[in-house]
Amino acid sequence: MPNALITGGAGFIGSHLCGFLMEKGFNVICMDNLVTGQKENIQSLICSGKFKFINHDASRPIEIEEPLDWVLHFASPASPIDYQKIPIQTLKAGSLGTHNTLGLALAKKAKYFLASTSEVYGDPLVNPQPESYWGNVNCIGVRGCYDESKRFAEALTMAYHRIHNLDIRIVRIFNSYGPKMRKKDGRAVPNFITQTLEGKNITVYGNGSQTRSFCYISDLIEGIYRLMNSGINEPVNLGNPEEYSVLQLATMIKGITSSKSRIIFESIPEDDPKVRMPDISKAKKELKWVPKVSIEEGLKSTIGWFKQA
Repeated sequence: MPNALITGGAGFIGSHLCGFLMEKGFNVICMDNLVTGQKENIQSLICSGKFKFINHDASRPIEIEEPLDWVLHFASPASPIDYQKIPIQTLKAGSLGTHNTLGLALAKKAKYFLASTSEVYGDPLVNPQPESYWGNVNCIGVRGCYDESKRFAEALTMAYHRIHNLDIRIVRIFNSYGPKMRKKDGRAVPNFITQTLEGKNITVYGNGSQTRSFCYISDLIEGIYRLMNSGINEPVNLGNPEEYSVLQLATMIKGITSSKSRIIFESIPEDDPKVRMPDISKAKKELKWVPKVSIEEGLKSTIGWFKQA
């Protein structure tokens, strides 16, 4: 059976990926320092003979005894509320963490997978955003620690591919949601769901006209797996190309939960992107991938999980 190391494996996306790859026949080593990851996310996997958990910070030197077929680097805070609180650790995850995991993949003769982000496009002047767009990023702004850590990670990964001929994959992940998100994650979907279920005011930043696209976790994981099995050594966007305003999202969640919560408006955070929507032409053509779960279906499933969490 193939062996895979997943850094950030106890996080929202990482934990889903751990379970998915195990179902596909992988032995999985999950590495996480649990700064934003949660042990509960992988609790059901721990008793499996195919799973091993290591509590470790990927930005520190990594030693793995087992042979590896894949090194998948997903370790990084991904919510603005997190990475603005711990910007230095975020920058280390994208720089030192990427360097360490690339070196490990090279030493193990493993394939390498980098989880990048739509944040590399910053506050885009092009909508939707294709992989060819270079972005509009404030490198010294409050979001720069995350944006630039991922941009550096992509550059370093491509350098290892060009100089060392390392077999690499890079996914640019757009807004994703689903079960296992933290209640206090700080992003729109968990924020709105938690507020409606607790009967609190639903806080929308600005006038709510800024747009996002929301991809359900099962669709994202399927896209990641298809990218793993492709031969594409350049960045690929994965996300749902349906665009919704933040106010539309809040209204949908309020309706699904039959909540009496009021929608209130607060000042918009610094450098908050006005638009965010992926051009997934490349994924459609090369991976034969399109998201299948509708926003209504995905929100109902996510809300159901939050009610039980």
